[in-house]
Amino acid sequence: MKIVVVGDVLLDTDITGSAQRLSPDAPVPVVDVDSIRKRAGGAGLVARMLAREGLDVALVTVLSEDGAAADLRGALTGITVTAGPSGAPTPVKTRIRADAQAVVRFDEGCSPPPAPAVTPEMLSVLSGADAVVVADYGRGLTGNPELRSALEALAGRVPVVWDPHPAGADPVPGVAAVTPNLPEALSSGGGGGTGGIPAALHAAEVLLGRWRSRSVVVTLGSLGALVLPADGLPQVIPAQEVPAGDACGAGDRFAATLALALARGTALEPAAEQAVQAAAGFLAAGGVAALHREKAPVQLHSGSLDALSAARTVRERGGTVVATGGCFDLLHAGHARTLSAARRLGDCLIVVLNSDSSVRRLKGEQRPIIGQADRAELLLSLGCVDGVLVFEEDTPEAALERLRPDIWVKGGDYREDQLPEARLIKAWGGETVTVPYHPARSTTALAAALARVG
Repeated sequence: MKIVVVGDVLLDTDITGSAQRLSPDAPVPVVDVDSIRKRAGGAGLVARMLAREGLDVALVTVLSEDGAAADLRGALTGITVTAGPSGAPTPVKTRIRADAQAVVRFDEGCSPPPAPAVTPEMLSVLSGADAVVVADYGRGLTGNPELRSALEALAGRVPVVWDPHPAGADPVPGVAAVTPNLPEALSSGGGGGTGGIPAALHAAEVLLGRWRSRSVVVTLGSLGALVLPADGLPQVIPAQEVPAGDACGAGDRFAATLALALARGTALEPAAEQAVQAAAGFLAAGGVAALHREKAPVQLHSGSLDALSAARTVRERGGTVVATGGCFDLLHAGHARTLSAARRLGDCLIVVLNSDSSVRRLKGEQRPIIGQADRAELLLSLGCVDGVLVFEEDTPEAALERLRPDIWVKGGDYREDQLPEARLIKAWGGETVTVPYHPARSTTALAAALARVG
């Protein structure tokens, strides 16, 4: 599968360090620099994200001939880049972070340049695309008439996802989805204000008519996304809760995942759900600050990134991480009492959940009755559960090694010699405890009763 990314590139420079004192010259923090990293931003970031997943990615853009452009080309190594002349200096955005907190950003050469020309080589790359992401950063490329004509023709054959910019051109008609964030949607849709779902929906309706796209998908930050198809009802897709941080790159991650899902034949709403989850996972894994890693973050089961992130946040605040585990097939009152009791022992409760294949090996081919995604969702709906970490093995040791809870909780029907993981918990100073067991409440008994009813 070939994904073509079209749009404006810029150079992002991340300067990171620690700030332990104020300058004697002015009341500003002094940042002791630990590292300086340069990476591709804009459409280059989208291309890099897709390439990290092992996809065949081509980038169509324009580049200058200055030193920053040379750095950009180095940051895009491994990606097929077809670039025409930009006719302007390379835009550079420099972010300074101290102790993971953004301090300031400097922008250079970011004023809108003259509209660049498009070469025949750039247009020829589009012909082999299975999907296209247009990452418009307002530098004039998407306003080129020849490029627009080619993209409009392509939109009738393959999914085209257009990530717009307030200073950019309108999307061409017929694209599969346009993905403005909420401020962009309100500004372009004439709604103004701070928004909310009703305002977002009104703006999306206006933009759907203006842009003549097949859908408008408004990203709502921590609220998720609003999907408005041209031929259906609007749908709000909630986002997983992740710690607040630098949201840079989350919109790029969303657009890239949406295009890939649509290219694989996924319908719009589930594709948008995948994109929301991917954006949340991207932020939970550290966002753009973690992009220097050689490999892409490990793909975890739904909820796993939230579980690890929730535990890390609690631990950083000096809190106590509690975990419990099991199959939790057919939730019943005994489960609810155990989970509630476990949560009261600390500041967050993570459930380490057997996957479907793990349950089958332990319980037989007729189990689980409920699949792991639904079991995780039911657990997360309980107010006492802060995260779910799914594991594939027969025992939870590997998952616990990653989570490293302070307290491991099991029901009182277990003896210490039945909990081989207790020794592992002690290895990092954790403790294993039991909470009261409630007899006559079990999944097996409940399943048998349901079978008699059936």
